[in-house]
Amino acid sequence: MKTIDRLFNIIRILRSENGCAWDRKQTPETIWKCLAEEGYELQEAIAKKDLQNICEELGDVLFQLVFIVEIFQERGEFTFSDVVDHVAGKMIRRHPHVYEDARTLTREEVSRQWETIKALEKKENEQEKASVLDSVPKGMPSLIRALKVSKCVVKEGFDWDNIHEVLDTVKDEISEFEAALESGNQNEAIMEFGDILFTLVNVARFAKFHPETALAGSTAKFEGRFRLMENELKEKQIKLKDLSRSQKDLFWSRAKQSYER
Repeated sequence: MKTIDRLFNIIRILRSENGCAWDRKQTPETIWKCLAEEGYELQEAIAKKDLQNICEELGDVLFQLVFIVEIFQERGEFTFSDVVDHVAGKMIRRHPHVYEDARTLTREEVSRQWETIKALEKKENEQEKASVLDSVPKGMPSLIRALKVSKCVVKEGFDWDNIHEVLDTVKDEISEFEAALESGNQNEAIMEFGDILFTLVNVARFAKFHPETALAGSTAKFEGRFRLMENELKEKQIKLKDLSRSQKDLFWSRAKQSYER
């Protein structure tokens, strides 16, 4: 396996006096934006199960991470070894059933143990917060942040008893959204629609999958079907906007039948 030193050497050359002016100007804040973009591109590749693209996007994400580490190394604030030691120690510490007790735990027991150890670490390293929600970054994408917020309050004992109660809440929220639409109150409709999304995030949590993963998969599926329909229409020299609703449904049904996940 090639070592990561190769990437560090490339970044040092790029940021040297005779390197690249753009790379020299970069800071952790600017590279973070690049990292976020690459993360979404990796997510798309994974959703599409595009192995070649996954490999490429993983490399792009890794490069941005190494770039950020190198900037901090330049400043003398910490090294790559410090980063590795920190995360390695944390992973070992949070898996005592593997590294200490050698006990077999269920998935639920592992999750509870992880959260307990994580909470103890935060209590040791942080000052008392005004709210348990203070630990949730405000810059997160809304769907991911909704899940984080939900998990935080669940730890405090604030939760539905089962998924059926959450589904009932979804139905109630849809009724409230419909009422808001009928009233013509746009602000109220926006708020009620947000309530639907927030509750659906918790449906995913109870069902034990990530809502972002589910949405990414569904979006990729829709995109794949739509592209198939586009191709068929192009072959027949037909414009989608010229079709009746029933004709559109017919082409869409064929695309759905032909699409392979």
